[in-house]
Amino acid sequence: MTQDLQHRDLTDKILKAFYKVYNALGYGFLETVYEKSLLLELRNSGLRAERQQPIKVYYAGNLVGDYYADLIVEGVIIIEVKIADAICEAHIAQLRNYLRATEIEIGLLLNFGPEPKFVRKYFSNENKNLSEKIRDYPPHPPHPLGNQH
Repeated sequence: MTQDLQHRDLTDKILKAFYKVYNALGYGFLETVYEKSLLLELRNSGLRAERQQPIKVYYAGNLVGDYYADLIVEGVIIIEVKIADAICEAHIAQLRNYLRATEIEIGLLLNFGPEPKFVRKYFSNENKNLSEKIRDYPPHPPHPLGNQH
């Protein structure tokens, strides 16, 4: 199995849950409704999933910000939930940046738009500059320099 297909079974379970939620709720709710519903469906299927997990972003060894992952499944897949008319390059770039900022290599962009759509991205840790980042997830311990301004 090639690296970009790692966790294929897990990805398949997540996508099954995505379509189950979409088929039950349809289009038109707020993003948080889909996020919470997907979280319930993932947990009901026996997966370990967490919602709105903080991820610290470092640059040159300094904490420069953080973001909150919509969902993280089994500690190995980041899910970004959208409710857009269509998936656009900005959504994909956002997911790619989330993968770049963590040791997580697989990301799913799930769009609960007028038609359910998804994008799966793989970003190998070998291609990331993780040497200056605190490498444990979750959660990150406080950075030794503190929150620098």
